[in-house]
Amino acid sequence: MEIKIQSCQTSAFSELTTENYSIVVWKGKGVFSVDDINYPYDGHHILFLSPYQKLKLTSETNENISVLFFHGDYYCIEYHKEEVACNGLLFNNIYTNPGIELGEEKYRYILEIFERIKKEESENHPFSQSVIKTYIQLILALGSKEKSFADPDAATNEKVPNKNAAEFQKLLEVYYKKEKELSFYSDQLNITNSTLSKAVKKDFAKTPLQLINERTILEAKKLLHLTYRSVKEIAAELGFADEFYFSRYFKKSVGCSPKSYREKVGISVVAKISM
Repeated sequence: MEIKIQSCQTSAFSELTTENYSIVVWKGKGVFSVDDINYPYDGHHILFLSPYQKLKLTSETNENISVLFFHGDYYCIEYHKEEVACNGLLFNNIYTNPGIELGEEKYRYILEIFERIKKEESENHPFSQSVIKTYIQLILALGSKEKSFADPDAATNEKVPNKNAAEFQKLLEVYYKKEKELSFYSDQLNITNSTLSKAVKKDFAKTPLQLINERTILEAKKLLHLTYRSVKEIAAELGFADEFYFSRYFKKSVGCSPKSYREKVGISVVAKISM
């Protein structure tokens, strides 16, 4: 499957996990979770998911939900990152709420683009693939624009008002490959584990250990998708002395082994170009 659009009622939607990139558009009121982190929602929303992120939705209202799936080879966000500025903003950002609230006009406009994509796909004209990629690029650009308006600091990862949480974020980006224990970060900040945990939980809605794990897994996915390095080499780069322990660690978080992830998601065109 290179591209596909599915729609259903939120009452019939339970869980989504796929090897493709996904753009989810819905409205109503309830709670959605991405990788078991809960976020309340009320209104019109759009959500951007990377391969093997897990989405669950609990809705208080029965509304329509539409999902656009596209394979990484079909539209490579790394290859087009300068054009849509979405990698690290819409996708692969562990520090902010992944959902974006939309006004009703933007919500309807994006659903209209979904319909145009379905029409192009059904026509299967020689130029349809180029048109569909342009529509995807438009959705990503609109999403980046809305995310930047809603959270101006999201693009620079400088959102955090709490000093301890902000310093933890900076330390994590430097040391996550080597240091995966909470005590290392609290010692660096000269505070207790409890104080750091409370500060991080308040600002990120996640514990420090959850963020350490997510940052490690995010980099693992990136290396599996964007490079030809072996699992053993990736494990070593991420601070795992044993590639088999790394594989178990990865599978527990993602739901499949590193080898299976690479086979299903594939090697990005960016890796192939850079060889």
